[in-house]
This record gives sequence, C-alpha cells and structure tokens, in this order.
Amino acid sequence: MAERATHPRTRRTAAALTALSCVGVAALAGCGGGGQDHGVSRNAPAAPRSAAPSPSPTPTTPDWNPRPGSVAAVGDSITRGFDACSVLADCPEVSWATGSDSSVRSLAVRLLGASKAADRSWNHAVSGARMVQLPEQMALAAKERPELVTVMMGANDACRESVRLMTPVADFRASFEASMRQLRAGAPKARVYVSSVPDLKRLWSTGRTNETGKKIWDLGICQSMLADADDLGPAAVARRDAVRKRVVAYNEVLREVCAKDRYCRYDGGAVFGFRFTPTQLSPWDWFHPSRDGQARLAEMAYRNITAAEPPA
Repeated sequence: MAERATHPRTRRTAAALTALSCVGVAALAGCGGGGQDHGVSRNAPAAPRSAAPSPSPTPTTPDWNPRPGSVAAVGDSITRGFDACSVLADCPEVSWATGSDSSVRSLAVRLLGASKAADRSWNHAVSGARMVQLPEQMALAAKERPELVTVMMGANDACRESVRLMTPVADFRASFEASMRQLRAGAPKARVYVSSVPDLKRLWSTGRTNETGKKIWDLGICQSMLADADDLGPAAVARRDAVRKRVVAYNEVLREVCAKDRYCRYDGGAVFGFRFTPTQLSPWDWFHPSRDGQARLAEMAYRNITAAEPPA
C-alpha cells in the first residue's frame, strides 16, 4: 500500500487542531489513525452474517462485472478515512472502499464479505493527493491484479490556497488519461468505478453552521472554498462559484474519459449530488466524511457497481 501522507496544512495546524478537537471527541469512539495499510484490518470486528454479499442482477452491459472478487482503491484523504476517527490522522479502517469497520460496511465487505475482504482488498489512496499523482497509485493498484479498482480523486485539485492555484482542466484530463493508461498496462481487464468529486460548495453550506468547524477552516482547510466562511459579499460568492464550476468541469472529464474505456463505470454524479448532513461530516474538521458519511459513500458505490445498468 502507498505510504500514508498528511495534508500540507498538518504541521502548521496540528497544535491548534488538537486543542479544538475536544469538541468532537465524545461524538465518535476513536479508532486511531493506525491500522493496517494493506486492505482491511484483521483485528477489526467482523461484519455480521447479514452483511454477506447478496445476489446481484444480471448486467445488461456484458463487459461489466457486478460481483468482482477483489478490490483496489486509489484516491485521496476521503478514501483514507482522514479525520473520521481522530484529529489529523488517517483511519483506513473506516474507508468507504476497503475498510473493516462494521458500522461502515465498506464496498469491499459488501462485495466480498468480511473474511475475503481482509485478503482481497488494498488501499493505495494517499491523503492530500491530487490527480497528477494518480498514475503512481494506479501502477501500485495494477500490481495487485484486482478485478475492480475504485477511483475517488479531484477534491484536492480544487481545494487550493486560492482559485488561481486550482489544477487547470486540461492538466486534470491529461493526468486522468495517463492514469488509465498506467492501469491498463498492468491490469488490462480490471473494472474501474469512478466516483465524482464532491460538491465542495454544498459542504461549505452545511459546515458553516458550526462555529468550531469554521475556526478549524480558518487554519487552512480548502481555502479556495472555505476561507472567510461567513463572507457573503460579491467577491466571496464569485470565488466559491468559480470553485464549484471547476469541480463540475472535473466531473465532466471523469465521465468522458471513463466512457472511452469499455471496463469503466462512472457514478453518474452520485457523490457530487449527495447532500451530506452534519452527522455525516467529521466532528474535527466539518469537511471530510465521518463514519456515517463513509458508510453512505460505500452504500452508493455498492448500489451503482451491482446495478444492471450504469447510473444515468
């Protein structure tokens, strides 16, 4: 698995975030930032028998496999479960894609069952990663010879210190195309499930109702969208609209590139369109998904992957 990485803001915000973290500690039972980096933690509680895979409908798209026998995940901090269990720490146990936490029931657990997921899933996502780093992750995923690769990448391309620093759409496209070529070089028939980039403006709208969350945002989280969270002046509104427009453009790239690959399925904008509630956001940063948020991502992915037809 790829080595764990922290966000660029980590060193300058660690002390302040630790002081603020007491607000949300009681909300979640800490699972720590550790855990196995390779797939699902074997020390985590097994999912109940009711979580065993259920038969899926026969796909009418013959190139799609709704019941893959192994899963490799690539992406960023969302797939690493960042800030879901403790402050400024990855928590891969609760990852929507490959986690072992029984309250999340990750995609791997839903598809394979808990015991098989422990040996047949891998998490190569890296917190803080942008699309330009995806080809390296895809190369690692291809070495596992997975039957399914999940991709959730792009939020950090829009979440920059300023709008000017966001990844240009052309560069985003070139990196994603290179990523698919990298995967196909080592795993030519692996199915690929591509999640859309979340609606960062909607996350701002939800999280700004929490005073502690806004204080944490001021420490450096996604400043292109979250800076001056209560500023509703023309300049601030235009800045947030520009970020949202870029995210929409990124999602269009994901859709178009995926459509050119016979073994790729895009989520149809499911993650972008999902309305995260306050309980589905991290109690430490009010931006990343909480355990409940991770569970909702797993639920969406499972539904779309096992469906007979791709999302509209």
